[in-house]
Amino acid sequence: MQTHEIRQRFTEHFVNLGHSEVPSASLILNDPNLLFVNAGMVPFKPFFLGQQTPPYDKATSIQKCVRTLDIEEVGITTRHNTFFQMAGNFSFGDYFKESAIKNAWSLLTKSVEDGGFGFNPELLWVTVYLDDDEAAEIWEKQVGVPAERIQRLGMADNYWSMGVPGPCGPCSEIYYDRGPEYGKDGGPIADDNRYMEIWNLVFMGYERGEGIGKDNFEIVGQLPKKNIDTGMGIERVACLLQGVDNVYETDLLRPVIEEAEKLTGATYGSTQTNDVRFRVIADHCRTGLMLILDGVTPGNEGRGYILRRLLRRIIRSARLLGAEGETMEVLMDTVRQTMTPSYPEIAENWERIRSVAVGEEKAFLKTLESGSHLFESYAEEAKAAGSTEVPGDVAFALHDTHGFPIDLTMEMAAESGLSVDSEGFHSLMAEQKARAKADNQAKKLGHADESIYRSFVDNHPTVFTGYDQLEDEGLILALVQDGALVERASEGSRVQVILDRTPFYAEAGGQMADRGDLRGESFAADVDDVQKVGKKVWLHNVTITGGEIAAGQKVTAKVSRAWRHQARQAHSGTHLIHAALRQVLGPTAVQAGSLNKPGYLRFDFNYGDQLTDTQLRDIEQIANGAVDTDYEVNTIETSLDEAKKMGAMALFGENYGSKVRVVEIGGPFSMELCGGIHVDHSSQIGPIAILGESSVGSGTRRIEAYTGMDSMGYLSREKNLVSGLATSLKAPSEEIPDRIEALTAKLKAAEKQVQQLRNQQLLSRVGELVANATSVNGVTVVAQQLPDGVGAGDLRTIAMDAKARLGSEPAVVLFTSQDGDKVPFVAALTDAAVDRGLKAGDIVKAFGEKVGGRGGGKPQMAQGSGSEAAGISAGLSAVKQVIEGA
Repeated sequence: MQTHEIRQRFTEHFVNLGHSEVPSASLILNDPNLLFVNAGMVPFKPFFLGQQTPPYDKATSIQKCVRTLDIEEVGITTRHNTFFQMAGNFSFGDYFKESAIKNAWSLLTKSVEDGGFGFNPELLWVTVYLDDDEAAEIWEKQVGVPAERIQRLGMADNYWSMGVPGPCGPCSEIYYDRGPEYGKDGGPIADDNRYMEIWNLVFMGYERGEGIGKDNFEIVGQLPKKNIDTGMGIERVACLLQGVDNVYETDLLRPVIEEAEKLTGATYGSTQTNDVRFRVIADHCRTGLMLILDGVTPGNEGRGYILRRLLRRIIRSARLLGAEGETMEVLMDTVRQTMTPSYPEIAENWERIRSVAVGEEKAFLKTLESGSHLFESYAEEAKAAGSTEVPGDVAFALHDTHGFPIDLTMEMAAESGLSVDSEGFHSLMAEQKARAKADNQAKKLGHADESIYRSFVDNHPTVFTGYDQLEDEGLILALVQDGALVERASEGSRVQVILDRTPFYAEAGGQMADRGDLRGESFAADVDDVQKVGKKVWLHNVTITGGEIAAGQKVTAKVSRAWRHQARQAHSGTHLIHAALRQVLGPTAVQAGSLNKPGYLRFDFNYGDQLTDTQLRDIEQIANGAVDTDYEVNTIETSLDEAKKMGAMALFGENYGSKVRVVEIGGPFSMELCGGIHVDHSSQIGPIAILGESSVGSGTRRIEAYTGMDSMGYLSREKNLVSGLATSLKAPSEEIPDRIEALTAKLKAAEKQVQQLRNQQLLSRVGELVANATSVNGVTVVAQQLPDGVGAGDLRTIAMDAKARLGSEPAVVLFTSQDGDKVPFVAALTDAAVDRGLKAGDIVKAFGEKVGGRGGGKPQMAQGSGSEAAGISAGLSAVKQVIEGA
């Protein structure tokens, strides 16, 4: 049975039982505790936590999940995947243990002809929580599982919580006996490899308190409703129904391994080491594709870092298996073919996915090349020092700073006749992980207590009238101050005001919240921010400027006309920039974030290369052409499917409801899903002036622009600047670029000439410096601070000249200077000095410690840089001490 059919049968089973089918949420959710969705119940957390009321009593979903805590373990075991699909059914107070158990058993054991999975019931085992007699009795008396196949486990295994205070409860897990060839007899307690867990049923009826770990917390009470949360692993069920040994041999992952065999020439199943690499490729390719699909791009922190790490592990593994050149496109295309039946949106976004993955591969191959050169330098230094080992800190620096994988370092070391201090490397890695874990724990936040707003979310959602008007009459439903409901507040107080209706736009979709004021018979208040809770209640953050405000009062809510006008210009301008950008760069340039505030817009997009001046000019002209055309701006409310059929663009990572709002500017010119506020005609945006383009991370660029009068102000200032330059240069404005280029060329030539004269002067002093040398332990020492401004390159030239003048005698030369904030230094030793046991690396190390820097190189020549000029004198003394102790 193919995986997409397993998914379909699961969904149909529960839909037929009256469950609402809920599409998978994005892998990226706005959750302070999670980088990615890591369990099927995560999108339903607000319902379980009591923050929101679910729109259905029972639901079913097949949720995309990613877990990355143990990336290094992937492939070593055959059961661990970073990406997996969790099929689940959920009840929010509708049914409990009996129905959950019977529903699961029915699907598992029902014949294939009748829509089930056809598992032999005699091979299914179950576990229950230690004292859950009720669940055990249901399994035995009502379902018919023999008592000897029902086992009891403790809290660590059969009690579920989210790891933070909140809903929890005992669970019951269903296992499949794969046979004696997979391990010993005795049920899941005896061997959880032979007995594979396929489904976990959580009976969520309690609330846990503070605590750490799976079993170190207190049960503080019962929930108002008893809920059900179950999770069936699609990949594990596919493994069993397809009769294969492990998840890597199923229809979703085996084709990737087969393609990797073609690319590398290696064979899966030949060695354990190679098998791990093949599995890494298969697993990470699928996870990487799904992360890119949901809008993640490679970066150096957070989600981007995880994606980058996965993609680079693919490239590294392919290389170690024997691949040469680029492999990513072929591997990713194989994943596309296996996953598209379940996720049709992959095909729609394939070009963007391919571009991101291939771009990261090209970048990493360059990293591997530079890392190889660095390694060769370290290896040469180690051999020269008589060492047979690459130090652990060197291997760690290659890995951590330069992204060079440790196993490649070890492979290259072996080729050079060296070993790697792997113990030292892993010790440093452990320290880094400990720091990261501590930092993550420090940042980890519990769920904000939004229970105070619950009754308003459920019973009094705010009516938003701001699409059509700037002023409206409303009623104050509640006041919130310092996290508590209050009856009234006086002048000078800061409070949150909940109204029954409001014209104020709450911050969302990159558009800042409206500003304005609230007025009543006995008070006045300024509104400086508006936020949403549960997507239903508007919280007006206000300062009372006069009188006293109280719950139950009538109020006039008035949005600042100027603020709204300029905010609309910026938001609509963002849509024009997005459309123009895609015309110039193509469909792979996809929005990655935005900020719109009055007169200003910031637009982030996924793209690998810096934009040229011509591209920026074209984007600006196309956007302003749309302004000049005076397109009509229309908004359409429809279903998500209909919006997609219309060609409307959606934001990756955004979760849309059943009804969406399409903003259309000029028909096909721009059509996006957007809940923001826009102008009525594109001409109302006014001129758009692009300020520039920059990088905000690997693979992500940013365009900034002004709109309306802010654009006019910017262009006026630019005009005045050009006019001033024209006057100073005594040239018409169109000749200014050529004049500046000519002046710049003259200045560079003059600077070069000055530098040459300085070098000649310094070289002319070399004889004087050598003549003033001192002798330490029979070694001639020339250690001097040269005039400020001498850079590292010039120091090296002068040091080599001084060394040459000292001929065959044992001599040490060290020159340093203060060059801006830096303190460069160079050491040069004659062969005779090296023969006496001196090394340039030791010399620069001693000097560098005194000036807050470090350096390295070969025994005859080494250099470095520091930042503490006050230590130069002590550094020169340290050099002589090294020679004295040699």
